[in-house]
Amino acid sequence: MADVLNSVLIEGFDPNKAEYKPVDEVNKKWQEIQSAYQNNKIITGMLQGFETLQLNSKKVLCGIIRFNEIKGLIPIAESGIDPDDQQAINKYRALSGRDIAFKVLSYDKDQNIFVASRKQAREETAEITLRKIDVGYNIHCVIREVYQSNIIGDIGGIDVFVHVSDLTYGWIEDLRDKFKAGDHIRVQVTEIDKEKQEVKVSAKPLLKNPFPDCATRYHKNSEYVGVVSGVPEYGVFVNLEEGVDSLAPHLKFQNVTKGERVLVRIRQVDIEKEQIRSKIIRVLD
Repeated sequence: MADVLNSVLIEGFDPNKAEYKPVDEVNKKWQEIQSAYQNNKIITGMLQGFETLQLNSKKVLCGIIRFNEIKGLIPIAESGIDPDDQQAINKYRALSGRDIAFKVLSYDKDQNIFVASRKQAREETAEITLRKIDVGYNIHCVIREVYQSNIIGDIGGIDVFVHVSDLTYGWIEDLRDKFKAGDHIRVQVTEIDKEKQEVKVSAKPLLKNPFPDCATRYHKNSEYVGVVSGVPEYGVFVNLEEGVDSLAPHLKFQNVTKGERVLVRIRQVDIEKEQIRSKIIRVLD
């Protein structure tokens, strides 16, 4: 019916020439890939897996990006991870399931394959980041790896190593209990070495320091309820409030575990060192 109406309403209309051919998703993705290649543009996709493939007569581990039927290959040498690093493969695997940025190096439309470089994308974003930031600049950091006492994050093509002491006030026994890969945190730039492309950051300048205010709430020889936040070799940390943990000696005849409520007696409040020393008087749980 529509074609009949068009024949009447549109002079010279030929239904055989006007067959509707919608652009499918594969064609749209190829347009995106070809545009990225032609314009040297950064695009993103999820790292969905790994295959060892023959490239230039060598077997190479490649990360796989899939756009429908189109397969993207990112060789480990183009992953942005030093291939000579003994942990290179594990570090590459740690990116699986995440969206990563890359540049298209070449493509073969007949084979539905393109080759890409995360390394080149990160180099470009690192240059932009270094031009933009300065000491004191606040920036988002996306956490990539979490360990017991530090995290590794990305602030825009630049990896930053952040120790627990720069992430929070108070005691955290294991950062893996608080953070996970993919979390976003706000940090402040504290040092920049533009020649080495190294940046140091800290979250603490953007957090409220509980000292010295908390010193007015905890008095020597007074007793307060807290929760055990960690039990290292040298004592017991007891959390009194957000960002405030006192350090107590181990009990002589009893062990306490993380999460237990205890009653502590304050032995010392050192405002300058931002430390509280205490003694466990009673285990409440």
